[in-house]
Amino acid sequence: MNIRHHLSATLFLAAIFPSSADVSVSKVFGDHMVLQQKAPIRVWGTADPGERVSVSLGGKTLETTATNEGSWRVDLPSLTADNKPHTMTIKGKNIVEIKDVLLGEVWICSGQSNMEWAVNRSLNPKEEIAAANHPKIRLFNVPGHVAKPEPEKDPRGQWQICSPATIPGFSAVGYYFGRELQKELNVPIGLVGTNWGGTRIEPWTPPVGFKSVPNLKDYVENLDAVAKARAEGKKANPKGGAVQIYNGMVHALTPLSARGAIWYQGESNAGDGLRYDHLKEGLVKGWRSAFDNEDLSFYWVQLANFQNPGDKPEGGGWGPVREGQRRALRLPKTGMAVIIDIGDAKDIHPKNKQDVGKRLALWALAKDYAKNVVPSGPLYRSMKKEGSKIRVSFDYVGSGLTTGEKKGLDPIKETKGAELARFSIQDKAGKWHWAKAKIDGKDVVVWHDEVKNPQHVRFGYESNPVGINLYNKEGLPASPFTTD
Repeated sequence: MNIRHHLSATLFLAAIFPSSADVSVSKVFGDHMVLQQKAPIRVWGTADPGERVSVSLGGKTLETTATNEGSWRVDLPSLTADNKPHTMTIKGKNIVEIKDVLLGEVWICSGQSNMEWAVNRSLNPKEEIAAANHPKIRLFNVPGHVAKPEPEKDPRGQWQICSPATIPGFSAVGYYFGRELQKELNVPIGLVGTNWGGTRIEPWTPPVGFKSVPNLKDYVENLDAVAKARAEGKKANPKGGAVQIYNGMVHALTPLSARGAIWYQGESNAGDGLRYDHLKEGLVKGWRSAFDNEDLSFYWVQLANFQNPGDKPEGGGWGPVREGQRRALRLPKTGMAVIIDIGDAKDIHPKNKQDVGKRLALWALAKDYAKNVVPSGPLYRSMKKEGSKIRVSFDYVGSGLTTGEKKGLDPIKETKGAELARFSIQDKAGKWHWAKAKIDGKDVVVWHDEVKNPQHVRFGYESNPVGINLYNKEGLPASPFTTD
């Protein structure tokens, strides 16, 4: 027989009668993974159209039938963390077993370079890596940097057990956050890292996020125009790269059940100022929709102090984008780690990621796990004019307001009696002046001797407010703010 003719015939028949495909499960499911406890356990994958597929875990089994497109999904009933390894079994025409599965708390760790910044580049890397034996912490990192015009269907990466061998290249903020949770909760922690340095927020946002925020209508119109152009065979790129990193690095993770997400990003959007509030709203609402979880907790990091100190009482620089980050706290189930005291004037990547992770963890411990902790330093709540002075009130005063200073990884050192710094006040003509300020109970009173009819107050409203020193007695810094 002619070998070439035989091979051609074989390929022709294979095209007409393709061999059966094995049942497979999304790559986000793998040995050593953590599944979210007390939440529906969503499992999905592919099989032959019409094939019956069963998924078993923890003594519970569900069956489903693959769709005409060959996809399947089951939502197993929730289970509770028990610190025991389990095996998940997926059966169709073949059997897939996923071993050493733990039940616990799952968190997505995302953002740009300060979230991507690895343990081996943070403070005290040798000591931190050597001590990273945490078998109940599991790591999944989406590798590389991928932006796509269409959503990826399956993630890249694999689960690993946290150890000195696996932790060096993982997100330092994510690790220190997870380590704090594991210590306080004593349940397994799963950390899913997906990050890309130098990126804006728009590429991480799915289309539904832009559509959910009226102030982002311009992005919706642009995405519609891009879709139309591409349908006509024309090249077109969305404004700000919108959606494309979500497509490449987040979509394939959905709808994995998770407790929440932590986010460190904003440097690349610093020029957007106050509009970052609405961009953050789009991201939060978009991810909650994509992960099919309107209760997905979302905690972010406010930008650290950076660049040369300013001398203008009206502020500027990164002041507006930090205010945009603060204002986004109006969204439910959100929180913000303030790190205005641990930055570096000459380095956009502060090496102290330990305190960043701890401060993010305080939000989760307080809001998600009902721990009796103060999650934040003072956050601006309201102002009240009192003659020629303005009284400023705060949330998260804790056990009281104080002045302090922060050095390295040490707790803050209280500086009782020190003058409050970096407050400014606006007169009736709109001019800003450096102001005096003093702690009065749970409030701060602000004034200027020559301003008789003050209008507004600002605090630390610049890129690097050197000397900023308002804290609560729990040792957490007040967020910069403006009242106008």
